[in-house]
Amino acid sequence: HEAYIVGGCVRDLIMGLAPKDWDVTTNAKPEEIQKLFPDSFYENEFGTVGVKVEKFLPNGNPEREHDVVEVTTYRIESKYSDKRRPDVVNFAKTLEEDLSRRDFTMNAIALRVHDSDFAIADPHKGQKDIKNKIIRTVGDPHARFDEDALRMMRAIRFHAELNFEIEKNTFSAIEKYVK
Repeated sequence: HEAYIVGGCVRDLIMGLAPKDWDVTTNAKPEEIQKLFPDSFYENEFGTVGVKVEKFLPNGNPEREHDVVEVTTYRIESKYSDKRRPDVVNFAKTLEEDLSRRDFTMNAIALRVHDSDFAIADPHKGQKDIKNKIIRTVGDPHARFDEDALRMMRAIRFHAELNFEIEKNTFSAIEKYVK
């Protein structure tokens, strides 16, 4: 199966920050993920399996608690009737389809690690936006915010936390929807 580290953790790594959590996207279906990780759990309609991993203290000793890495099958989403969650989630065939549904270009970057090599998939030029400190939606900002209104708040939070500017069209769409 293919597997990529994706989203905010990749953004943080590119920025030289310690990721707060880890997300993985894969072409494996939830049942296949659970076969690979028997101590995992799958309790949602979005194709996300929680995989438990041991926490480690700075000195390298494992703690007794576990962190959870969310492993989600590539997906595409339909209409969002409630402006928060998709009505229907369908599994996608490609990483590019999955990245195209994400909120901001800086979060639509995937990292594949294989042995000591790595490869970055960045079809929406998120690395460029990170370098230029720009918050920009993937695709049409009106469509992104119409799907999930929380994305507007995320843009403002990223602006405050990262000191990034919100791209003009993205900002105009936020202004339209908050009125």
